[in-house]
Amino acid sequence: MELNPTWLIYLLVFCGGFLALQAFLGAGRQAAVKVKMANDRLRRMQSDMPQTEVISKIRKSRSLSESGDLEGAILWLNELVMQSGLPLGPKGIYFVLPGTSISLGLMLFLLKGTALWGGIGALIGLALPVFTLKFMVKRRRNKAVVQLPEALDVIVRSLSAGHPVPVAMGLVAREMSDPIGSEFGIASDEVSFGSNISTAIQRLADRIGHDDFELFSAMIRLQERTGGNLAELLRANAKTIRERQKMRLRIKACSAEGRMSAYILNVAPIALFLLIRFISPDFYGDVSDSPLIKPAFIGIVIWMVTGNLVMRKMINFRI
Repeated sequence: MELNPTWLIYLLVFCGGFLALQAFLGAGRQAAVKVKMANDRLRRMQSDMPQTEVISKIRKSRSLSESGDLEGAILWLNELVMQSGLPLGPKGIYFVLPGTSISLGLMLFLLKGTALWGGIGALIGLALPVFTLKFMVKRRRNKAVVQLPEALDVIVRSLSAGHPVPVAMGLVAREMSDPIGSEFGIASDEVSFGSNISTAIQRLADRIGHDDFELFSAMIRLQERTGGNLAELLRANAKTIRERQKMRLRIKACSAEGRMSAYILNVAPIALFLLIRFISPDFYGDVSDSPLIKPAFIGIVIWMVTGNLVMRKMINFRI
């Protein structure tokens, strides 16, 4: 069978065009990577504002004072705002809470027509922002913990090259993405403005709120007081943190069966009840008006909550 030269030419033209398109798209992606700033702090630094003003605005958006200390009427609530990374400021959460409470309370009152449902909606509106903040804190914290060993490796390489600690921290702030890039950038700026390294790292650990960062802060304080090779200490710290992360993943894998059992035991009764109500609405008709229904449902809820607490105790490990 002879190969038609015309088809061969078409094939070569197609391959050449495809390779040229890939080269063009690859060059565009590389250019975009070079132009795009690594984290939020660097994007703010692109403006014409002085560096001190940029840092002041970042602190205010995170519920921090001009000196970097936590401020607010309810400190634990403002601590959640600080650790979540949301730019709510020291007072923003106090507008969000009554707003969601009034909105949900009024909505349920209009839908159900009773003050009881209005009060339930108001309570849910108060709790919902707090649980949302806790969820965002946990997600941001987990991401920062995953980034920490890599950040320590960058600092170790910079220190081994002869750079001082503030320069090594600034390198992490330039090269790494949020959340750890901006956090190390704030710490680097604090050192540049006169704060000592241990205080800046401790404030960084407070803004994240995780044991691995507390370990990092304790090592910096120990080295500052007793001396020693900081690069070797940080290398050992990075190794320890990686081992802790591996242990967490092993524990998560070992407890996966328990967590899945808890999900099934919680979802299955509710899903079965709703399915029966949908398929056969009159299935529970003979007993729906029984005076024992409400106490039975209360007992079911208590047993489900108790079972969840017991299973959580069984699968929740701390290292």
